[in-house]
Amino acid sequence: MQLNNYYWCFQGALPSRICDDIIEYGKQLKEETGVTSGYDPSNMTPNEQKKLEEKRKSNVVWMEALWIYRELHPLVHEANTNAGWNYHWDWSESCQFTKYDGSKKQHYDWHTDSGVKPNPNGKIRKLSMTIALVDGSEYEGGDFEVNFNTPEKEDIHVIKAARIKGSVTIFPSFVWHRVKPVTAGTRYSLVNWHQGPPFV
Repeated sequence: MQLNNYYWCFQGALPSRICDDIIEYGKQLKEETGVTSGYDPSNMTPNEQKKLEEKRKSNVVWMEALWIYRELHPLVHEANTNAGWNYHWDWSESCQFTKYDGSKKQHYDWHTDSGVKPNPNGKIRKLSMTIALVDGSEYEGGDFEVNFNTPEKEDIHVIKAARIKGSVTIFPSFVWHRVKPVTAGTRYSLVNWHQGPPFV
């Protein structure tokens, strides 16, 4: 699908205190291993674990808090209009609080967020968003990149604003993206997906 805008970024849109509150809240909840489709962290062979870590290595916490959605939803609506996507969406998934630990070189390689088929409620992911909860000066590596093409035909763009605390980057869920390995410090981010009926 050809786009005029592959992402829309609000630099420093989320107040620092909100970012800090999300981190504090996330640290109180149960942490899980970040996985990709097809992997069950409670039942993986050593070979599956190795393959998963080649693709993705991070820790996540799931959140459902109205005070977070109240901060995010106006930005999703604004980006959807300003970028010219105008996608119909009517549901937001749980937020994913993600920790990338530099001592473990954690990362998430090229992927899209959209599934092949609609989920059981007949919806697909249409818009994805990622929020920088800490400033890029607190970690090394960990650049957020989007690919305007595919991994086979790279057209890579580093989203520099994604290293600024409170910045919100929104993009269609079918756009390829990655988080490069964090090599020092800890990168905290919040991710959310917004669903709607399939494209026609």
